[in-house]
Amino acid sequence: MHGVAVSGLLARALEQTVGAAGRGDLVPARYHVDLFRPARMIATTASARIVREGPRLVLLDAVVEQEGEIVARAGATFLAPSADPAGEVWSSPAERPTPPPADRLPEPGQHHVPWFASAAPWSDDFGDHQNDGRHQTWQTAVPIVHGEVCSPFQAVASIADATSMVTNWGSGGVEHINTDIDLALCRLPDSDRLGLRATDRVAANGIAVGTAEVFDATGVLGTATVTSLANTRRTVDLSAGVEQRGAV
Repeated sequence: MHGVAVSGLLARALEQTVGAAGRGDLVPARYHVDLFRPARMIATTASARIVREGPRLVLLDAVVEQEGEIVARAGATFLAPSADPAGEVWSSPAERPTPPPADRLPEPGQHHVPWFASAAPWSDDFGDHQNDGRHQTWQTAVPIVHGEVCSPFQAVASIADATSMVTNWGSGGVEHINTDIDLALCRLPDSDRLGLRATDRVAANGIAVGTAEVFDATGVLGTATVTSLANTRRTVDLSAGVEQRGAV
């Protein structure tokens, strides 16, 4: 089971637990996932519990289990939105990312293979993007549970796993595997269509830390960070592209 599915399932459990507690006034602001065992394509459950609740926040833990064994865990903080203060504060003057041209994308609601841009322009041909350029991706989230609509939080939590792709994909393929996902959000995305663009990467002794900005059609809404281990024995070589089954 891909990390996209595991992360989305954890987000669903967290979101449902907050809702069941009657705290629909809160939004997810911090989300951390540890991916420490391979998740198999078998019966899977996810559960969450509230660790602390206050007037303006709720802290939660969640786990994904298979055959009685925990394969991933998450922690999250949900906060109460309010008005922004009037004072001015520094923010990066750098150009912000934007989605691919709308006339080249499928209609909203239609699922498609991820789009990437790098040293090559936006395309859904993975073979174009096996290079050492700055990577970004644009994706439509897949429903976490069959028959359910993917919520904005589930969408951003699942797509955040692709931070490893935009920060670890280089001229030799994807040579690291992420062990976690960290997501910090100032707001929820405006839909299930989201992007990630690499902002920084540092690596030493087989350990890499990559950070990406998270954006939707409205603008940037947060950052995602992954910590990864060198995995050259199982390098993902995408130079020949991928089979686009199910693409529309």
